[in-house]
Amino acid sequence: MSRESGERQKLETLERLTKKRVEELLSARFEDGFKELKDLPDPFELHDMKRAVERIAGAIERGERIAVVGDYDVDGVISTVIMAEFFELIEHPVETVIPNRFRDGYGVSAAILERVEADVVITVDNGITAFEAAEVCKSRGVDLIITDHHTVAEELPEAYAIVNPKKRECSFTYPDICGAQVAWFLVGALKRELGLDIKMSRFLDLLAVAVVADVMPLTAINRPIVKRGLQMLSSSRRPAFEAVRAYLGKKSFGAMDIGFLVAPRINSAGRMDDASHALKFLRSKSLSEASSGWLKLEELNRQRRATEAEATEEAMEMADPDDSVIVVAKEGWHEGVVGIVASRLVDRFKKPAIVLSVENGRAKGSGRSVGDVDLFSLLKSCEDELLGFGGHKMAAGLSLPIENIDSFRAKISESARSLDPQLFVPKENLLGVLPLEEIDWELMELLERFEPYGEANIRPRFFLEDASVLEAKRIGAEGNHLKILLSDGRNSLQALWFGYEKIVVPGDRISITGSLSINEFNSKRSIQFLVDKIIFK
Repeated sequence: MSRESGERQKLETLERLTKKRVEELLSARFEDGFKELKDLPDPFELHDMKRAVERIAGAIERGERIAVVGDYDVDGVISTVIMAEFFELIEHPVETVIPNRFRDGYGVSAAILERVEADVVITVDNGITAFEAAEVCKSRGVDLIITDHHTVAEELPEAYAIVNPKKRECSFTYPDICGAQVAWFLVGALKRELGLDIKMSRFLDLLAVAVVADVMPLTAINRPIVKRGLQMLSSSRRPAFEAVRAYLGKKSFGAMDIGFLVAPRINSAGRMDDASHALKFLRSKSLSEASSGWLKLEELNRQRRATEAEATEEAMEMADPDDSVIVVAKEGWHEGVVGIVASRLVDRFKKPAIVLSVENGRAKGSGRSVGDVDLFSLLKSCEDELLGFGGHKMAAGLSLPIENIDSFRAKISESARSLDPQLFVPKENLLGVLPLEEIDWELMELLERFEPYGEANIRPRFFLEDASVLEAKRIGAEGNHLKILLSDGRNSLQALWFGYEKIVVPGDRISITGSLSINEFNSKRSIQFLVDKIIFK
C-alpha cells in the first residue's frame, strides 16, 4: 500500500461532523470551562515567592543594588522588559543583563557575574541549572533569586530563593507557564508586598507575545492572558507595538500573527547578533526609536532566514534516516539557527532531531521532538556524554565534547528505540470530516468563540472529502500559490494552497485537509479554506 493510500484510508475513518459536534469537541479541551483573568491564582502560591519578594522589598527599601539577568529568546527578553519596566515605575535603579548567545552562553553564569555589581541578582527565564553561578554569588555575599519555568532536575542550585512552578515543592495550580509569566507573578507579589498601586494588566500585551512565542498551552489561565493581551496589541500605546502595527499593516492580531510575524523578528536579535537590540526595541520611548529598532530586527531576520536555509540544506544531506533520533553536527553552522534547522529535520523525518554547531572542540546546539517523545528524558539517559543540557519535553539545548558526538548519537538512538513506536507518530490533529454544507458564518462564529488557538488548543483542522474543482488559478507575485474554487454540487467554497506542491485543474476531484479562516479584502469578508494537503481521487 502506498503512503498516500494509507493516508486516505486513515482519513476515511474520521468522524463526520456537524456544527454541534464541532462545538462539543472544542468544549472538551476546556473541561473546567473558560478561565477568566479573575481566576488567576495568588502569586504567593508559588513556592519561595514570599521569601523572594521580602528580600527584594528589603533591597529596595535599603537602596541596595539589584541586577536582573534574562535570556536571549522572546520569553527571556520580555521577562527582562517586565522587570525593567516595574523598577522604572517605582524609580529604583536596576541593572538588566541579557547574555550574548555567542560570547556568554545560556543564562546566568560566572562570566556574566563578573560584569555585575549587585547585592541581589534576580534571574528571569533561566537559572534552574545555574550551579556555578550560585556558588559565585554565595562566595561574594550576593543573594541569588532564581525565577524560571524550565524542567527541574533532581538537584537545585544553592540560591537564596527559587521560584519555579515545576519544583516538586511547588503546589502552584498551573505549572505550564512561561518565564515571563513567572516574572509577572513576581512583580505582582512585590507590588503587594510594597503596598503599591500598579495595574498588572499593563503588562498583558507583552505577556501575550511571550506565552505564544514560548509555545505554552493556550488553555487554563494562559488563554485569558493571551486573549486580553492580543486585544491590547490592537491599541497598545507602547511605541514598539505601534511600530509593529504600522510596519505589518495590521490592526488586530491573533496568536498566529505573533508566532509567525512578531516573535521571529524579536528572536532574530539573539539568534544572529545580540538580544539587546530586541530589549531596546521593546523598551523604546518613542515611535521613531521603535521604528529604527524594528528595521534592525527586520534586517537580522532576513539574515536569519538566509543562514537557516543554507544550514537546513546541508543538514538534510547529512541526516541518517535510519537513526531513531537524527543527530547532525558541523563546524561553521550558525549557533543561532540550529534550533530552527532541527525543526525542519523533524518535519522531514518525523523523528526527534538534534543539530549541533562545532567550534573549538565543543559541540553546542538544540533539539526538537515529535509526537509524544520526551526529548528531555532522552537527553537525561545520555547525560554522561554531555557537558550540560536543559529544556522541555519538546525542545532542549545541549553541549558536549566533539569526541563524544558519535557515541552520543548511538546512545540516544538506542534509548529512543526502546520507546513505544506510537510515541513517534506526528499529531495530525484533524477534528473530522466537514461537509461543505456545514461551512457558514454560524460555524465561523462558533470557531471564533474558542480563540485564541495555539498549543493545546490548536486551530481546528478538517478533512473536506471528495470535492470538485470548479476553478483553479495561480496567484502571488511569483505564481507560487493556488486559489481553488471547490463544490460538492450544491455548495461552493474558496480554498487557498500556499506554496502548492501539485497542480490542480478544473474537473479534478480532490480531498483536502486544512483550516478555515476569514478573508477581508476591500471591506468585504468571505470564508476561505487554507489547504495544507491535497489527496487526489
